[in-house]
Amino acid sequence: MKSLKKCIFAPAALVVGSMLAVTAPLSSAQEIERKGEGRHFYTTIRVPANAEFMYLSGAGAARLEDGTWGDMAQQTRDTFNGFKEKLEAEGWSMSDIIQVRAFGVADDNDFLDFDGFNEAYREFFGTEENPMKPVRSFVEIEDLVVDGWLIEIEVRAARVP
Repeated sequence: MKSLKKCIFAPAALVVGSMLAVTAPLSSAQEIERKGEGRHFYTTIRVPANAEFMYLSGAGAARLEDGTWGDMAQQTRDTFNGFKEKLEAEGWSMSDIIQVRAFGVADDNDFLDFDGFNEAYREFFGTEENPMKPVRSFVEIEDLVVDGWLIEIEVRAARVP
């Protein structure tokens, strides 16, 4: 903004020259760049400066009709379906997700079902419908705020307008 204020009082030729210098770098970096593709995620995603971001707070599954929460795969699936609904309501999609952070806890038998997480995760990323994969982290923790949750997930989405 400082350079724009300086240009307001400059001759017209300088204003045009300054505007070209500001916009040129943006036009050369219009795409989100993904590198290091693995089975479930990319190792690096670079987002250009002109991108829009959306952050979705940590969320977990809803109770099932029988009052239980379901296993890790069910809870992961339910959580990502919730994100999908929220994103689509705002005109975004699951392919806009660039980062996933998951916090998992073991069940009552001290079993952390990482395979169940990956099973449901693969229904949303790296598919025919959504070939994109975010960068991601999965951390095992002692407990979550909601008793019965096995997973809490937060996501970051980005897109270039």
